[in-house]
Amino acid sequence: MARALRVGVIGGGIGGVALTGALAQRGIDVKVFERAAAFGEVGAGIQMTPNAAKVLRGLGLADELRRASFLPQAIVGRNWATARELFRTPLIEDCPKLYGADFYHVHRADLHAMLASLVPDGAAVLSTACTGVRNEADTAVATFADGSEYEADLIVGADGVRSAVRSALFGSDAPRFTGHMCYRAVVPFPDRRPEFVSPDSSFWMGPNGHVVTYYVRSGAAVNIVAVSETANWVEESWNAPSSREELLNAFRGWHPNLIRLFERTASVFKWGLFDRDPMQSWSVGRVALLGDSAHPMLPFLSQGAAMAIEDGYVLAAALAGHGLDVASALRDYQAERLPRTSRVQLESRERGRTYHLPSRLAQVRRDAMYRVQSLLNPHSSGIKANWVYEYDATAFKPGNAQAALRQAA
Repeated sequence: MARALRVGVIGGGIGGVALTGALAQRGIDVKVFERAAAFGEVGAGIQMTPNAAKVLRGLGLADELRRASFLPQAIVGRNWATARELFRTPLIEDCPKLYGADFYHVHRADLHAMLASLVPDGAAVLSTACTGVRNEADTAVATFADGSEYEADLIVGADGVRSAVRSALFGSDAPRFTGHMCYRAVVPFPDRRPEFVSPDSSFWMGPNGHVVTYYVRSGAAVNIVAVSETANWVEESWNAPSSREELLNAFRGWHPNLIRLFERTASVFKWGLFDRDPMQSWSVGRVALLGDSAHPMLPFLSQGAAMAIEDGYVLAAALAGHGLDVASALRDYQAERLPRTSRVQLESRERGRTYHLPSRLAQVRRDAMYRVQSLLNPHSSGIKANWVYEYDATAFKPGNAQAALRQAA
């Protein structure tokens, strides 16, 4: 009787626990190693677009996602100063018909808890920081700060944009600061929804910045993502506390509805947004990358977590389909995922440019294009992400990794 495949996952974020859960469901022996003392995610919202929702459904989490989330009416582009609608992409009725799943807004902590519930008892090793990996004859070995090691048929680095696994495989190259500062906050409204926040995913586009607002936690809170351009960032402060005053100052003069919302923030954090170019390969021997360690991307298509969840599902399916033939599984995984994630990386950069046009003339031209496209097809205007939402990672079959290649054509 053939022995079970053994996999070690480095990093217990959204991508790491998604992979671990998907592997466990397929009967694969898996352990996930997380440097923090407990699983958890910072308090912020996240958009689970239809492509990600299909994977969560495939993992058996559809009911949990529905209970914890909010269904937005539409994606709405707005002028930063006047609130005039630039485009409206309907979601709540159209997404199931067009893409086969709903579009959800969810709190990151709630999403992480759902995925972590799939991790078997004893499969998570906490307070354990990975310091490196190496390939041996027929195995891969992860090393940890406490001197311990873990040997497996495959080690997967799901340890984020500053990945120790990536550095061990491909060398230490610092991610590029993009000149974007991102402020995040969640404002609770436990009694009733405020009239100054519409039940949409609202994209407020202004010169050298944009703001996204949407409801999470079944409509009991509003998530804020506010991005401004800056030349100043201290890279060591990767995830720094900010303040209501700093947020208000960065967006002085923006629409009163946004200011009213910002004035209600209590806890504000800021991130410098970092980026890397698409890679040519994600694996060396029996070590591979997943999620931000492989393809860090700007948040302007709302796909960072979605891509990691898709990665996890496809890699688990590839490994289950090929058994102990890890090389064939990694070949199929990369063929399916690398073209798609590369396109998302590059188009996310482009959305950042179009959202932040500095001149009034450039904004007028962009907005006119939005109006024309909306008349022809509202799903071809605005953020233009229909090609992202159509993809279904659960349709992947080992040996037939062509879906993403067709999309990239």
